[in-house]
Amino acid sequence: MAHYAKVENNIVTQVIVAEPEFFDTFVDSSPGEWIQTSYNTHGGVHSEGNTPLRKNFAGIGFTYDATRDAFIPPQPYASWLLNEDTCIYEAPVPYPTDDLRYEWDEETTNWKEVI
Repeated sequence: MAHYAKVENNIVTQVIVAEPEFFDTFVDSSPGEWIQTSYNTHGGVHSEGNTPLRKNFAGIGFTYDATRDAFIPPQPYASWLLNEDTCIYEAPVPYPTDDLRYEWDEETTNWKEVI
């Protein structure tokens, strides 16, 4: 099985699973482009050691960047920056490693402990 993302104006609007040989029976003729995506690809790495496909598995609302040939998730916060290698947004401050739970506080642009 393969996964395909429907891209309209560079935004993913639908993701389907189809056998490549039957793909044409699943697609519609509405405007947009169907682009293959890999369920096993995240951050430019394929979980099973195969060749990664388009940096990340596509999701509805993701952007398709043709120049990078990458699916990019929505930016979660204005302060987070896109990692050019993984095409994933990252906080400007690393997540603490003390085994406590934290959530991002955009007002202070830092992690806040969840109590």
